[in-house]
Amino acid sequence: MTAHITRARNADFIIFGVNGFAFATWMSRVPDAKQMLDLTPGALGVMLLAISVGSLVGLPVAGRLAHKYGAANAVRLGAVLSLPGLILAAFAVQYGDSIFLVMPGLFLVGLGFGVWDVSQNLEGTIIEQGLGRAIMPWFHAMFSGGTVLGALIGAALVWGGVGLVPHLVAVAVVGAVAVWWATRDFLPAYDEAGHEADAGAGSPVPAKQRSAWLEPRTLLIGLVVLAAAFAEGTANDWMAVAFVEGHDLDNALGVVALAVFLSFMTAGRILGTGLLDRYGRVPVLRILFIAAIVGCVLVVFGNVWIAFIGCAIWGIGASLGFPVGMSAAADDPRRAPLRLSVVSTIGYTAFLAGPPLLGFLGNEFGVLNSLLVVGAVSVLALLVVPATRPLEPAR
Repeated sequence: MTAHITRARNADFIIFGVNGFAFATWMSRVPDAKQMLDLTPGALGVMLLAISVGSLVGLPVAGRLAHKYGAANAVRLGAVLSLPGLILAAFAVQYGDSIFLVMPGLFLVGLGFGVWDVSQNLEGTIIEQGLGRAIMPWFHAMFSGGTVLGALIGAALVWGGVGLVPHLVAVAVVGAVAVWWATRDFLPAYDEAGHEADAGAGSPVPAKQRSAWLEPRTLLIGLVVLAAAFAEGTANDWMAVAFVEGHDLDNALGVVALAVFLSFMTAGRILGTGLLDRYGRVPVLRILFIAAIVGCVLVVFGNVWIAFIGCAIWGIGASLGFPVGMSAAADDPRRAPLRLSVVSTIGYTAFLAGPPLLGFLGNEFGVLNSLLVVGAVSVLALLVVPATRPLEPAR
């Protein structure tokens, strides 16, 4: 069993990394898409909304899909939807002249990533419980590492003048191969008695369970994840554009600002497991949400060098809210699939509200100034962080 868990852990590392790389690949080309389609911040926000809508369609059903068909098959389904969506969006930006031609591809991206996200997190909780120790932040560190690599490669290709279409097509093809190869080593699921449900990778859990939407603790954990997703997602969507338009940098340096954010968020996730084990979820998350507030203030009001420091602090502040929320939702493995789906759906509401909200605020106050809304949302997180305390063992 130890060898199986080791292989599954390594496989899920790859899946998280590929997910992050593919996501950051698109985000690295957002400034180009904005310029190629001659979009206002508000129009760009509407276009990016298609990803959020797709995610919110996929997330509520993802838990049940993974519950019925297994995490491995659900991840594959997510890749089959999202990676072709990247290609469709790339062609629409390159050869179209309207956001409405781009949005169907982005909808598929969001739909696939929603299913993919819940399923890879479910596999992570199965592995975590098999190992008997917390490693969820490491999986999310792999996602962040993938985003860093995707952003840096994106910046280099933008600087080198490589077209959007060949860039996204190459990433989609490589990603599809990696997903197919890695998911073969996923663990089987377990039933409520703790017995292996089937020998196949990512096999389903057959038991019927009550709705997790009726559980107050699950809903409060969802709010923590929502605030963390807003702090992370706002940076993913708007950091590069904010530095280009607010600090008068070129597109490549704008993507570097995003890479700084992602690099420090990755570092926070790698080092955060030890802090969580030593101090517990609640005090660590409180400090990090305060850091997110400080970081966004420095990005908005500092000169360009202070703003880059703010990117780093913001990245650290946004590092652990999402993975800790996933672990908290999965404290009871029997309820993990449905609770993860609920928490992810609530959290990804930030990705639905974020792009248009920041776009409309950007029209009125400038994209850079609109980032201050991250601080307000992080205050909400400080109030509900106690919900992430571990559940007491059943007696």
